[in-house]
Amino acid sequence: MRAVIVLVALLAAIAGCATPPAQAAPWPERPSVDLSYDLAPDLRGATGREAVTFTPDQRICELVFRTWPNAPSPASEGNALRVTDATVDGRPTTPVVRSAGAPPGAPGTLVELPLPSCVDAGTTIRAELGFTLRLGVDADERLGTSPSTGTAWFGSAFPMLAWVRGRGWVRDDAVRIPGETAVSEEFRLDALRVTAPEGAAVSGVGRAEGTTPGPRPGTTTHTFRADGVRDVSVAVGAYRVLEREVAGGTRLHLFTPVTGTRVDPERWAAEIDGALGRLEDMLGPMPQPDLWVAIAPSQSSGIEYPGALQFGDTAPRQLPELVAHELAHQWFYALVGNDQGRDPWLDEAFTTYAQARVTATEDDDYALEDVPERLRGDLGLPMSAWAERGFGPYNTGVYVQGAAVLLAARERAGAEAFDDALRAYVADNAHRVATPDDVARAFADLPAVTDLLTRAGALPPT
Repeated sequence: MRAVIVLVALLAAIAGCATPPAQAAPWPERPSVDLSYDLAPDLRGATGREAVTFTPDQRICELVFRTWPNAPSPASEGNALRVTDATVDGRPTTPVVRSAGAPPGAPGTLVELPLPSCVDAGTTIRAELGFTLRLGVDADERLGTSPSTGTAWFGSAFPMLAWVRGRGWVRDDAVRIPGETAVSEEFRLDALRVTAPEGAAVSGVGRAEGTTPGPRPGTTTHTFRADGVRDVSVAVGAYRVLEREVAGGTRLHLFTPVTGTRVDPERWAAEIDGALGRLEDMLGPMPQPDLWVAIAPSQSSGIEYPGALQFGDTAPRQLPELVAHELAHQWFYALVGNDQGRDPWLDEAFTTYAQARVTATEDDDYALEDVPERLRGDLGLPMSAWAERGFGPYNTGVYVQGAAVLLAARERAGAEAFDDALRAYVADNAHRVATPDDVARAFADLPAVTDLLTRAGALPPT
């Protein structure tokens, strides 16, 4: 075995492969979360309970949570999350719910829990919240239920602690555009418990810890744990489950409705395996050892979570680029976080760049000259600005323009130098919430890159 290891090392050296840079460690004081869902028998909703242990790095006088199912796009599809009760350090408190961009009639997207008194940095606080979750029927969103297939899926479906190290609480309004607007520090998932009707398949995040009898006859509780995630996704119901090892030793758990899909599960698995291997060659090892993938029948695209993905029942021709894109989010947002509302380009531009490279579509779809004049220079705009212009301009202005800029920057700076700087950016900012300043530092020695990003409006002029 030692001889084989030495030979592999020598071959890598001959090929010019550099040792991957050391990755930044997780935040030792990261929050911990214990989360449970109890699904309704018809899978149209759930009751939930969350316990959060949190040690802030600044003085605070309240806790702030975001309830993203109440943002305009999910709410318009019939989804809703309501906080029903709360305690702080064992004392009952009345949640203060603010609209913060929620549409009329929907619960607010921002929930504050006042503290009995302000606390200094380094003080540990424990909060518990009860909530109810309603799932929209046949919703084209990250939350929904499909009565015809007997399935349900929900992500970002819990009160999410809205803290960023060194910055504090993030209270920006939700916006009226389909797209991610969340920001979350990585947290330790002490337990995710999903109680579902007996016989239902359940996907989660992290490691599956087995099942136990549920609290009522005819129910089963499924438990998952993870050392570090920013968000949680769950799928429940009449799913066929395919499990196997894919690229890099990742354990794939693929959930497809028993009623069938347009793409065969084996084709899904093969596409995931191939794209994941190519992404690992580019960016380093898959950040999570388990990958949970669920088909949400009424969804029209795909949505990413740390160690988990949701896909619509897509057509075969859409599969390669969609799979590569959502998998690339395991590095950009899941591992290297960002404020998706303030800096959407930080995950979407790098993800679309990676998608283009692993699907060999760089020259077909991502040329700088193809970006409309009216969108050039707007890459760094926040989601609030794109909401005024619509999803089409947002897609072209961020996804397409972002990938085109990065591909052009790689060509001008040199592939090897660009690739080394990108891998260093990922390693240095792992387990953090990155900012455009972090990108500027990572590529500081490559002015061809920073100049193009500055002209595109992603970095401030220097």
